[in-house]
Amino acid sequence: MKPVIALVGRPNVGKSTLFNQLTKSRDALVADLPGLTRDRKYGDACIENKSFIVIDTGGIGESEQGIDAPMASQSQQAIMEADIVLFLVDARAGLTPSDVQIADQLRARGKPIHMVVNKIDGIQEEVGTADFHQLGMGEIHAIAASHGRGITLMMERILRDFPEDEPVEEDPEKGIKIAIVGRPNVGKSTLVNRLLGEERVVVYDMPGTTRDSIYIPYERHGQRYTLIDTAGVRRRGRVNETVEKFSVIKTLQAVKDAHVVVVVMDARESIVDQDLNLLGFVLESGRALVIAINKWDGMTDYERLTLKNDMQHQFDFIPYAKIHLISAKYGTAVGDLYPSIKRAYESAMIRVPTNRLTQLLADAVQQHQPPLVSGRRIKLRLCHMGGQNPPLFVIHGNQTESVPKVYKRYLENTFRKVLKLQGTPIQLEFKTSDNPFKDRVNKLTDGQAERRRRFVQSHKKAAKKRK
Repeated sequence: MKPVIALVGRPNVGKSTLFNQLTKSRDALVADLPGLTRDRKYGDACIENKSFIVIDTGGIGESEQGIDAPMASQSQQAIMEADIVLFLVDARAGLTPSDVQIADQLRARGKPIHMVVNKIDGIQEEVGTADFHQLGMGEIHAIAASHGRGITLMMERILRDFPEDEPVEEDPEKGIKIAIVGRPNVGKSTLVNRLLGEERVVVYDMPGTTRDSIYIPYERHGQRYTLIDTAGVRRRGRVNETVEKFSVIKTLQAVKDAHVVVVVMDARESIVDQDLNLLGFVLESGRALVIAINKWDGMTDYERLTLKNDMQHQFDFIPYAKIHLISAKYGTAVGDLYPSIKRAYESAMIRVPTNRLTQLLADAVQQHQPPLVSGRRIKLRLCHMGGQNPPLFVIHGNQTESVPKVYKRYLENTFRKVLKLQGTPIQLEFKTSDNPFKDRVNKLTDGQAERRRRFVQSHKKAAKKRK
């Protein structure tokens, strides 16, 4: 098993920066702002052919009131899961009472602990680490995470007792990736916890609690999944903080990274423009879609009827998307999301043989002929798969650039109905087949052209004699 390493410490000591350096990614948000990381984030890392799992955590040792309390709880869970704990401190700030408090908590856990003194760039190493020897935490590692200084040497020492990776064949199939997206405070994290059956991400009654995209792999009934809990997407005019702008970007990146997107909406606020804008982005990204209308519990019959009429009107442009009325708080109908997610995934990743698609196209054309263009009938001859997620169908024929939108919609609906595609947009690409004999006359040699001219003249003379 890969060792699990948790990064813990006060807020703003560089845990997320070190996480990004170890995972060679930019998965964790980094800014000069305390408390940016609020959930525990997992990443794969490898140093000198030794793989391990690293967990980024929120800061602990501060007030631990309000939202700081669940943040601290997330950090404590990460410590419980870890084989090794890296205790990060700030060389520039020196030893603080919070550092002493965290050190006492870590000793009580009985985990192997390594003290990491960060931000030693521009400071003599002996001076930067001097205050922290009094904690008695053993060997001290001095690094500058923002510059990558000292990290490889530190990890080689920490992992020296662990064996190198054995050559194994990686499984390319990582399961179904599900992005949970929506406006702030519609219940995304509550839904994630309900789907997982544990308090996996911070849930707090304040818009914008989740500022980063959290990837959570798990297995259910033999099927592997990865849930992506994302930050809430606000209207552009309300996105003022730089940190929140980064969060929105990562949410949109998570949409593109997912196989299926579950768009969560608040039933008590009806359907607003921002919900439709987010739906539009999901469709433009070509991702499979499931809609979850949350907070359905406690509504009056009149409010429910009004909402259903509103949904019927607002969602008429995505008739293929499955809509679920749920209560993430109480778990009502949450389990029904899984069949729709799986069906949408299978539709998005469908593979159909060329002969079947060509026959399907021929049947559709026979049922309803394409229109005439300049007195000539558009002919569609061949269809094959061009890609998945979303399904791309490539259709070959002549004059395909003149196929009207109405006929394209007819073909799209026919493909969706016959192939039983649910929850995913589909794309049609038309290609006009070139005439292999086009321009052949222009490419005749001089001798061929002369023989052709004589042949034509002889036929003309013979025709005059017959007359």
